[in-house]
Amino acid sequence: MRILTAGESHGKALVAILEGFPKGVKIDIDFINQELRRRQVGFGRGKRMQIEKDEVEIISGVRNRITLGSPICILVKNKDQKIYPEKEDDLKPVLVPRPGHADLAGCLKFEEKDIQNILERASARETVARVCIGSICKQFLKEFDIKIASFTVSVGKITSLKKPKRIEEVIQKTKKSLLNCIDKEKEKLMIEEIEKAKKEKDTLGGIIEIWAEGVPPGLGSFMHFDKRLDAKIAYYLMSIPAVKAVEIGLGFECAKKRGSCVHDAIFYSKKRGFYRKTNNCGGIEGGISNGENIVVRVGAKPIPTLGVPLDSVDLATNRKKKASVIRSDTCIVVALRVIVENMLAIVLTENFLEKFGSDSLQEIKRNYTSYLKSIS
Repeated sequence: MRILTAGESHGKALVAILEGFPKGVKIDIDFINQELRRRQVGFGRGKRMQIEKDEVEIISGVRNRITLGSPICILVKNKDQKIYPEKEDDLKPVLVPRPGHADLAGCLKFEEKDIQNILERASARETVARVCIGSICKQFLKEFDIKIASFTVSVGKITSLKKPKRIEEVIQKTKKSLLNCIDKEKEKLMIEEIEKAKKEKDTLGGIIEIWAEGVPPGLGSFMHFDKRLDAKIAYYLMSIPAVKAVEIGLGFECAKKRGSCVHDAIFYSKKRGFYRKTNNCGGIEGGISNGENIVVRVGAKPIPTLGVPLDSVDLATNRKKKASVIRSDTCIVVALRVIVENMLAIVLTENFLEKFGSDSLQEIKRNYTSYLKSIS
């Protein structure tokens, strides 16, 4: 598959193009819109999400709600449009970069003085287009009973140690959660942390854990470094604004333990085939899925825009000045879970199509069924 996104945060619209997606997949537009709504809500979100009402418009690649195999083009219009390609706007230049944002690095790279021309594309609003593509991939994976869900592990210093046993437990326990957390007691403390940070005009990051259940063994490869499934997952998730760390399975904890306590012993039964009683490797060995749940954690930094800004420098005068204050969120952990879920869906779909073909859903299902029989 090839994916291209376009659009600015306050431009006319965001656009996503998906090429190489198979023919014959039924697309539920309501599900895409539901994913977009999930991205907008959550405790700690700012006022921008109260303005936008993201709804998808499919321009091409789908007929009668069934994919054609041709490039799929998706459009999501912005209500809060402030910049225009065909006329001048009345925005004053943004001259003071925010520490932690692409502002200064972007201005230096593109020899730009007005930070507005950098922040418009560097903005996390671009992830709207990715969620659209990911939600299409989720619908493809559903054809093979592959489910993806996530939950909040921590917000700031508040951390939950609770671990679910199955993905259905994650789905059920996070349904009515303000912070997508399976631990109700810790969630209360997380909410207090966010309220405190908001009152102090500060921001908070956190950690999210993502599970993918039903992934067959054999996705990815050790033959080339860029084909390893864990490497690709880390690459795609690290591309999300605010994500600064990715762990698979035990992650950094592996470095603290002996091999006898880290590696997952292998068992076999006629009913289950090969299986493990533990999943410390997070469902991936040698860059290849092994049939266990894919388990990934991402660590997100606090949003760079602060109500009480840090020291910075005016690009026009080179004099000391406080960083720009631009409308933002206090904590984006809840919204981030939707983005990471959909990015993981994109990775798994790409590897699935590499393994089982990509022309039509019918062909892929034949190949998939044959493969499962051969390894049973």
